[in-house]
Amino acid sequence: MQSSFFTAILLPLALAVVMLGMGLSLVADDFKRITRYPKAVAVGKFCQIVLLPLLGALIAIFVPMQPDLAVGLIVVALCPGGPSSNLITYLAKGDVALSVTLTAINSVITVFTIPILTNLALQHFLGDSAAIALPIGSTMQQIFVITLLPIAIGMAIRHLFPHSAGRLEKSMSRLAVGLLTLIILLLLVREGSKLPGFLVQVGIGVVLLNLLAMLAGLLAGQLFQLPRAQQICLAIEVGIQNGTLAIAITAGLLNNPEMAVPAAVYSLLMYGTGFVAILYGRQLNGRALLSKY
Repeated sequence: MQSSFFTAILLPLALAVVMLGMGLSLVADDFKRITRYPKAVAVGKFCQIVLLPLLGALIAIFVPMQPDLAVGLIVVALCPGGPSSNLITYLAKGDVALSVTLTAINSVITVFTIPILTNLALQHFLGDSAAIALPIGSTMQQIFVITLLPIAIGMAIRHLFPHSAGRLEKSMSRLAVGLLTLIILLLLVREGSKLPGFLVQVGIGVVLLNLLAMLAGLLAGQLFQLPRAQQICLAIEVGIQNGTLAIAITAGLLNNPEMAVPAAVYSLLMYGTGFVAILYGRQLNGRALLSKY
């Protein structure tokens, strides 16, 4: 498979399918819940927009890894949550409404933050050797086209054809999983000879980012005395990122498959930690039910 087809067609298509599926699950009220859960939304936004990028930067600085991999790890930390975080929150008995709200709002905000902060990461880790950079204006437009536009189309379909939207959402979810699996396999094949070394370097960083981000979200919810369901939601929303978007930015917009390795590893790892979060959330929910009797 040619690199141009992979970066120009397959990556944007996969991401558009993922975001269209998410749009099919959203309604206008999902963006209005900020007034219903102001404290929870504010805590979640701070963790996602400020704390998570700082955490990614610290891990990239202190965990030894190649500069390209360090930038790729930070890109993962800059990305919003995706449909996976909403599903895992639901299965973990977390606050699904809050999860959807945070994902929706963050998908809008990161259109502006990703190009700026990624360029700062490129400058810091690659410096004068950086032959690539993200033009901020055009990058915002591209992220808008492959994320927010499909979300808007999905929301319009749900509004106009609510019954068909439910069936279409399931099909989009299956297609998105298939495309993401294909993308990760292609990345691993293309970087096969370098993969063992990459995994040694980036594996620790990816695990730390995922686990520490989930812990930060959980502790932030506890610190601000949010309800248990919202604590579970924050742990998942802060800890589970849109790996497909991270791959599209690194392998697509930056045309650097090595930078995409952290996102590919993360996309696989997050389902393992997500399963643990589901078990934890269900256990807490079971204890809460038992305490009532």
